[in-house]
Amino acid sequence: MLLHVIARGKLGRSPEAELVARYEKRLTWPARFTELPESGGRIPEPATPSRTVLLDERGRDLGSEQFAAILERWRDDGIREARFVLGAADGHSPEERAEADLLLAFGKATWPHLLARAMLAEQLYRATTIIAGHPYHRV
Repeated sequence: MLLHVIARGKLGRSPEAELVARYEKRLTWPARFTELPESGGRIPEPATPSRTVLLDERGRDLGSEQFAAILERWRDDGIREARFVLGAADGHSPEERAEADLLLAFGKATWPHLLARAMLAEQLYRATTIIAGHPYHRV
């Protein structure tokens, strides 16, 4: 299953960009990172079947094992692409939230957009290692 992170805004040269690159390189599942401008730009069409996850402050606060279990179930159910969408500064519209398969939050705190992208990359790596039975989760 393709893990596709779609984010508004550019990472540029930053410590957060280095973190994203580090976890992207370590992922053993197929992964794609797409950057869109702050406004405009089209979100690429998904593979079929797919699931859409919006990072949203109203979302579920999942533990790493719960998150891994969702990805594993989607993969085992034949989902070809899991899309993780980080919106612009104003977040997602009510329509986008209603259409999403999962709203995901990283706790109640507000995180800088670039840091949230790095945290997502790490959680994707962690989830795939949990699914593979690798000890990374407990290190």
